Amino acid sequence: MRFPKRTLMAAAIALAAGAAQAQVSDGVIKIGVMNDQSGTYADLAGPGSVVAARMAVEDFGAAKKGMKVEILVADHQNKPDIGSNIARQWYDVDKVDVIVDVPTSSVVLAVNEVTRQKNKALIVSTGATSDLTGKACSPNSIHWTYDTWSLANGTANAVVKTGGSTWFFLTADYAFGHALERDTEAVVLKNGGKVLGKVRHPFPSSDFSSFLLQAQSSKAKVIGLANAGADTTNAIKQGAEFGIVSGGQQFAGLLVFLTDVHALGLDKAQGLLLTEAFYWDLNDQTRAWSKRFAQGHKGAMPTMVQAGVYSAVLHYLKAVEALKSDEGPKVVAKMKEMPTDDPIFGKGQVRQDGRKIHPMYLFEVKKPSESKGAWDYYKVRATIPADQAFRPVKEGNCPLVK
Repeated sequence: MRFPKRTLMAAAIALAAGAAQAQVSDGVIKIGVMNDQSGTYADLAGPGSVVAARMAVEDFGAAKKGMKVEILVADHQNKPDIGSNIARQWYDVDKVDVIVDVPTSSVVLAVNEVTRQKNKALIVSTGATSDLTGKACSPNSIHWTYDTWSLANGTANAVVKTGGSTWFFLTADYAFGHALERDTEAVVLKNGGKVLGKVRHPFPSSDFSSFLLQAQSSKAKVIGLANAGADTTNAIKQGAEFGIVSGGQQFAGLLVFLTDVHALGLDKAQGLLLTEAFYWDLNDQTRAWSKRFAQGHKGAMPTMVQAGVYSAVLHYLKAVEALKSDEGPKVVAKMKEMPTDDPIFGKGQVRQDGRKIHPMYLFEVKKPSESKGAWDYYKVRATIPADQAFRPVKEGNCPLVK
C-alpha cells in the first residue's frame, strides 16, 4: 500500500554505517519514528522527535561499533487506520525493527496490536493512555515517558489539596482524553473533591465556545483540560475571552507541554500547574543535552516526549548491542532486564508491565517578571519520586505481571 509523501517519508535516513552484527536481521537496525509531523501534535513531538532519535544514534556511537542503523519517519495524521497501515508496511515491507514515539492514544493502541501480531517492538513516548501498561500491555511494548495515571496523580493531587475541590472536565473525545479524564476523576474523588460535570469535544477542535460556556456555568472551581497540544492552548486562549480565570475559576492543564506554554506566552499561562517528566533546565546534564538539541531544532528547547524519544532509542540500542539481536520481544525483555541511565532521566528501570520508571515533576509556570529569557518558563513545585510517580504495578491488571 502506498502513502502520500506527507504521510510516509519513505527515504530512510542512514545514521550509521559499517558491518552490522551477524544476528541483526537484514544487517540493519531499522527504527521507525511515527508521529504527527504537521498537525495538532507536530510542535510537541513531530520533527523534534526525529532530531532526538538521530542524537541517540550518534551518541550511542553505532558507526564506531560496526552497527548500521537507519531511521524511517512517518506522519500518522492522528488516525488509527493510517497508523496501523504504516506499521504493517514498515514491518512487512521495510523490515522496521522498532517503532518509537507515537502520539495519540487511539493510534498507540492500534499500532500496539499490529506490533504484537508481527512480533516486533514498540516504544511509546508521546501517547498517554495508561492502558498500555494495563489491560493492553504486551511483551512487545514499553511505555517510556509519562502516562495518564502519572499526570492525574501529579496535577490533580496538588490542585485538590490546595483548594480546587470542585471540577468540570473538558475532554478530547477519543482514547487519550477518556483515559486522562478517568484517571484524574479517580484522584479528585479519592481526595474528597467533587466532579460537577463534563463535556467531550471533537478531536482536534478549534472552537471551544459552547464547551467553555458549559464549564463556566457549572461554577466549578477547576476546569480540567483533558486534552493536549493545540486543543489545550486554544481552550485556554478562548477561555480568557470569556473571562473564566478573571471570574474566579482555574484551568488545570492535565497534559501541558513546554511548546504549549511557549505558544500561549507567560502572560496567559502564568500560574498554570502541570506535571511533566522532564524540563530542559533541571540540572547541568539536562541543560547541556537540551542546548545541543536546540541547535538541531531551530533553537527550540525539547519537550519531555522529544527527550523521551532520545532516552528510549539510546536504551533500545544498548539492549540490541548486549543481546546481539534485534528480535522484538527479546530486545524488550532485555530492556527490562538492564537498568536505564541517560542525561534525560538519570538512572531508572523498565518494569515487568512495560512501564519505564523515573521521577515526575509538578511545575508552575512563571510570571513574565520571573523569567530570565527565552524558554525559561517553569519552576519546580514538587518532585514526585520514581516509586510514587506511576501506578503500582499490581493495580494495572497487566497479564504479564505475575
